[in-house]
Order: sequence, then structure tokens, then C-alpha cells
Amino acid sequence: MTDTTETIERDQMPYDVVVVGAGPAGLSFAIRLKQLNPQISVCVIEKGSTVGAQILSGAVIETGPLDALLPNWRDNPPPVCVDAKQDEFWLLNKTGGRKLPVPPGMHNEGNVIVSLGALCAWLAPQAEALGVEIFPGFAAAETLHDETGRVTGVRIGDMGIAKDGSHKGSYTPGIDIVAKCTVLAEGARGSLTKQLVKRFGLDAESDPQAYSIGIKELWQVPEDRVTPGKIVHTLGWPADSQTYGGSFLYHLDKGRIALGYVSGLDYQDPEYKPWEALQQWKAHPMIAPLLEGGSILSAGARAIVTGGFQSLPRVEMPGALLIGDTAGLLNVPKIKGTHQAIRSGMLAAEHLVASDELSSAGFDAALRASPIVSELRSVRNIKPGFKKGLWFGMANAAWETLIGGRSPWTLKVTPDWSSLKRVDEAGAIVPRDYVTRTLAPRDRLQGVFFASTAHDEDQPIHLHVSDTNVCVTRCAEEYNNPCTRFCPAGVYEMVEDTSAASGKRLQINAANCVHCKTCDIKDPYQIINWVTPEGGSGPNYQNL
Repeated sequence: MTDTTETIERDQMPYDVVVVGAGPAGLSFAIRLKQLNPQISVCVIEKGSTVGAQILSGAVIETGPLDALLPNWRDNPPPVCVDAKQDEFWLLNKTGGRKLPVPPGMHNEGNVIVSLGALCAWLAPQAEALGVEIFPGFAAAETLHDETGRVTGVRIGDMGIAKDGSHKGSYTPGIDIVAKCTVLAEGARGSLTKQLVKRFGLDAESDPQAYSIGIKELWQVPEDRVTPGKIVHTLGWPADSQTYGGSFLYHLDKGRIALGYVSGLDYQDPEYKPWEALQQWKAHPMIAPLLEGGSILSAGARAIVTGGFQSLPRVEMPGALLIGDTAGLLNVPKIKGTHQAIRSGMLAAEHLVASDELSSAGFDAALRASPIVSELRSVRNIKPGFKKGLWFGMANAAWETLIGGRSPWTLKVTPDWSSLKRVDEAGAIVPRDYVTRTLAPRDRLQGVFFASTAHDEDQPIHLHVSDTNVCVTRCAEEYNNPCTRFCPAGVYEMVEDTSAASGKRLQINAANCVHCKTCDIKDPYQIINWVTPEGGSGPNYQNL
């Protein structure tokens, strides 16, 4: 292939199948593929420095698909694995709350609380024992195609490029991994998936995808405060009635508590701050006493795919297919996607083994005929109902649950960026009712510290803004630069610049990035493009 500046000789590595992403979907796919046909060569590439380093979720998982994949997994369980024992569901106000009946989909008896990152790190050696080759620290920068446009593999991003684009002494060109089938398991808003959806028109017959941002912390507190297996979810404060938001609080073992706050990225208020919403929630009288005197072990953020049935794109294209969160299979009312990811990975493996020459053709139909999509169809109207406010959303959720999702209508999903009101339109939005908070972290930069984020300062910025003039003109006037608020890591700043006509310029602190993709999703002008940085860069989460 010819680059824009020079011809670069690249090594090639041929496999039958290449998987992009070592999350639960990708690893489950690889394990099942090898179980079915040990002769198939398969490699998994992962942009994180280690498997699990950039995986973040609640997470309470339904164990049925894991039981089917690895029937004896309980003999040697993941390092963080606590049986779910007690569910609570609360509607909060500023000073208290009301305990509500637990919605049917959120009953967790028989489920387990895990660290999804630790689960993936536990799955990886089991895949390797079957002959799967796993390469962490290598980011897939682009897909490869033959003369017909068919996907033929992926190219690993070059290493050792300076911020100005020049080659450093450590420069190493990325290799081409060539495969009969490429499986995209990148998680929410995958960078390659985004390109392929556009190239092949995979979303031509579906609604736009929708997302939330989940911000999570893992705390160490005195053991007598913790009830292992207790699961608490809340709605209400600090979100107003027009903002989709809620929390989770999971009691683990050894005095650990996993907690977080999820904000729907279809929010309207240009001044809304998802990271600060979590910190406000932690100050609530029901939460703060659990944490006071404790310490944060780790923290992070990630996008959560929430479009569901309406936003499900076509999941096959010539030479490639989509699984897990890349396809958008999370069940929002359950707040669970891991079981769907494992299911889809297994289904994809079974489909490829049964096909001719590992062909992706027919996988879309197979997925849509499976229990995976049936589950999404039955809850398709619940999340979109909250666009009309908390009270309508709760009433609609009760109705849809009562009739099992058999409403004769299907509510539409619209792009998250389009819901943001301009500053001059936002006057009717209820002002935030903030309270004083004393718990760590004190600011977003301290939060970045607990994510153990690492990027080489002298590497190309992986957050591409196509027109920064928009930032200092239209966006400043119309939305007051919401990127400075929706980013949980302080990546975007508007700084004084006397040399600029507007007196300000956008500063991108790319080294802070925790790879949550929120900027790529919520930017109201859609001029921010998140691309993969050098392999191994980014957060290094511990047990998130």
C-alpha cells in the first residue's frame, strides 16, 4: 500500500480470523471458535496495554451464556466474583429518597457481581490454552480491503511517530493482519466500526445509535460497612426530570464497593456535567456515610451503547461482522450487556464454522432470529420513553413491562448530539441543585490519576477536530463549549490566546483521555473524531 508521504514496507501476518478487541464478546467468540474447530487460526488484537486494562462496566452479569461457554467456570472463578444476594431500587431527592419496587428486569438472584476488566483478564488465558493468539498493546488503525471492497483484515497503527508526524528513532511500521474474516468487537463507538458502518451503509435501515456515559469508581472502606452481594440502583437526584440518569452501587468482598453514575447522552442542558453528577450523587445522605474515611482504588469512564433494537445496524458485510457492544446489544432496562456480548460471540463462532470458507454472509439474519434480538425487541420502547421526562418514562416502562413489549408501536431513537439545546433555548431547564461535597476526587484531573492513564506526550493527538474555528465562534456563542463539561477527563479547554481573533483557542489535553468516546458522540457539530492512539496508550484500569 502507498502512504501519502512514502511507500512503507509492511510485514503481513495471515490468519483465518482476526478479532479486534479483547472484551467479553471478542474473547468468547475466540474461545467458542476454537472449541468448535481447533484447526482454525485466530488472533485477537487489543489496544489496551494488557487485556482488561481498558474494560469498564458495573457489572452484574447473567451467568447463563458463561455457563454454556465454560461449564466448569465456577471451579476457578474470576478474581472478583460475588454472588448477588439483595436488590434495592430508590428514587432520590436532594436530602432523602423513596424505596421503590425493584423492576422485574433488575432482579439479580442467580447473577454475579464482577469486575469486567478482571473477567476479561481471566478469559484470556483460557482462550490462549485453546490456541488463540492474543496481542495486547496493538491498536487497529484501519481496515484492509481487496479490489471489490471486501474486508480482508486490519492494519496495526504505526508506533514511534512524533506529534509533528515525523518518525522517531523508535519508529516501527504497523503490520497488516490478513484474514478470511474480521470480527469487530471494539465495544461502544468503535473507531473501525464507525468507518465500516459508513462505508457499507450498515445503518441505512436502522435509527441512529444512542449512548450514555458511565463513570465508575472502586472504593475501599471498612469491611463492617459492606454487605457482599448487595445491589443498589437509584433514579432521580442529582438529575432533573428531563435528564436520563441513575446510579449503581455494588457491595463486593474485602471491604470494596463499586459505584458509578450513568448519564444519558441525549441530555438537553448544555451546562450539564456528567462527572460532577457522580460527585454530587456521592454527597447524598444515603451514600456519603458509606464512603467517608474510605479511599478510591481506581476510577474511569466509558460510553455505553443504549439504542437497542431500533438502532441495531446490519451486523455483516463482505469479510467482516459485528458482535457485542459494537453491534449495540446492551439491554438498557436490565443495565446488562455482558450476557448479550458472550451470546453474540458464541453465535458468530457457530455461524462461521457452519458456513463455507468462514463467510460472514447470513450472520445478520441469524442474529435477528436469535434470543439476543428477541430480548432487545421486548424492551425497545423503555429507554426512548424517557425522552419525554422521568415521570412519563417510568409510567411507560411499567406499561411496556406489563405487556412484555408488545405495544403496536416502536418509539424512534434520534442522535444524542441533536438533543442539546442552545444556551438561548435552555432557560426553561431547571437549574442544578448543587450541594457541597467533601469526598475525593476533588476535580477531574485527580480522577484521571485514578484511571492510571498514560499517553506519550510526543505522539500525534488522537482527538481530531476538523474546524477549531467553530469552537471559538459558533460553539462558544450557541452552546458555551459543552466539550469542556461533558468530557470527564478535562481533555478540552478554552484558553486565552491574544494572537487569536476571538481572544481564545481550543486546547486539547490528549494525554488526559480515558477513551470514553463521549466527545465523538455528543459534540453538537460532529466535528470531533476519536481515532486510536499508539497501541498501549490510555487508561490502565484496575478491577473496574
